[in-house]
Amino acid sequence: MTLFSDPTCPYCHRVRMVIAEKRINIEIVDVDAQALPDELMDFNPYGTVPTLVDRDLRLYESLIVMEYLDERFPHPPLLPVDPVGRANARLFIYRIDRDWYDRMRMIRTADAATARQARQELVDSLVAVAPIFAANRFFMSDEFSLVDCCVAPLLWRLPVLELELPAAASPVTEYAARIFEWPSFRASLTEAEREMVTDLA
Repeated sequence: MTLFSDPTCPYCHRVRMVIAEKRINIEIVDVDAQALPDELMDFNPYGTVPTLVDRDLRLYESLIVMEYLDERFPHPPLLPVDPVGRANARLFIYRIDRDWYDRMRMIRTADAATARQARQELVDSLVAVAPIFAANRFFMSDEFSLVDCCVAPLLWRLPVLELELPAAASPVTEYAARIFEWPSFRASLTEAEREMVTDLA
């Protein structure tokens, strides 16, 4: 089993968190998302990372890879066992991608004015949901889950995005401190990611 992963990509990071949490024996091949090797292009027609190769199976898109790994290696489970709980977790991830990851992409790729607006929208959104972070040990749960694997890489990158959370978002900051100490999060960090937050890495 091989994972092609960009060492700075947040989507790759969340897959690596799943791998670390489940202690999967896998080869992780670091690639540059802007200059992918021909070998990867043979596995993934879209030329994106993360890309997982498991014998004859080729998977891409981070959530598909994460759910496959969760089902293939069922312990510890990272999605609820009941259909309602699983649907809610998937909905949380969908909203995280739409509301937060889209803003992160805009901050990194858009013009200065659009990036500035995206920063403010991301801060406002995190402040608005701050009470949710205070309600449980993990995001909307007392158990570590795929949702945490999606939230943590984004929060880790806030300094790189030149984004500082206000006091009103203190539950988010406290959650971040907890999740950054979680063993599988620390094990998932690449050297490049550790350098993003030098005072915590």
